[in-house]
Amino acid sequence: MTTELFDGITALSFDCYGTLIDWETGIVESLAPWMERQGIELDREALLQLFSACENAQEREHPAHLYPVILRGVMRRLAEELGHDVTDEEVEAFGASVASWPAFPDSAEALAYLAQHFKLAILSNIDNASFAGSAERLGVDWDLVVTAEDIGSYKPELRNFEHLFIAYSSLDVARSQILHVAQSLFHDIEPANTLHLPCVWVDRRHETGGFGATVPPVGDPQPTARVTSLAELVELHRAGSSG
Repeated sequence: MTTELFDGITALSFDCYGTLIDWETGIVESLAPWMERQGIELDREALLQLFSACENAQEREHPAHLYPVILRGVMRRLAEELGHDVTDEEVEAFGASVASWPAFPDSAEALAYLAQHFKLAILSNIDNASFAGSAERLGVDWDLVVTAEDIGSYKPELRNFEHLFIAYSSLDVARSQILHVAQSLFHDIEPANTLHLPCVWVDRRHETGGFGATVPPVGDPQPTARVTSLAELVELHRAGSSG
C-alpha cells in the first residue's frame, strides 16, 4: 500500500473541517460562552454528537443555505434540544465562528510539502467567505477550492464530487489521477467508495474513537489507506518516493 498509494496520482483533494482544521475544538470553544451563561453541563463528546445530528438535519433540510446559516440553525436546534434559551447575538456569533477555528498542528507543514508534488484542491461543506479565514491558517496556495456554496448541496451528495472532477479536468487532471483525503467516513469516504475514487482516511479521532461531530456512515466504507495525521501521510509519500 505504501508504495502503490500515489501511483499515477497527480492531484490531491482535501476535506477541510475535521481533516485540516480542528473543527471539533472550534465548535466546543465557540459554544462554551453560551453554555456557561446557560449553566449547561454537557461533556465534549455528548455535545459533539448532538451537534452532528443537528448539523446533518440542517444540511438535509436546507442544502442551498450557506454554512453560516446552517450553523445558526444548528445552534437554535441545540438550544431547543437542551431546553435552553439562546440570543440572536449568540446565534450570529456561532454562525461567524468558522474563521476562528484552529488548524491541526501538522496541517500547514504537511500541505507545504505535498504542494511540491501534487496539485491541491479543497472539497468542503463550507462557504467561500468562511473558508478564506481558514485558508490563512493553512498557508498554502490552492489550485482549486470547491465549496458547498459553489454547488448548492452538501457532501455526501455525489454531485459535489462530480463538480470536483469537472473542475480538476480544467487543469488537465483526469479523475483517475485524483486521491481524496478526508476525516469523515460519512461525508467523504463512503461517497468516494461509491464513485471508485481512491481515498485516504485521516483518522483524527484514533485516540478517542467514535464519530464526534460527524454522523456515522450508512454502511462500512473502506478507505484505500488509513493514517492518523497529515504528517503520517507525508511520511507515506516520502517512503514511496525513496523506495
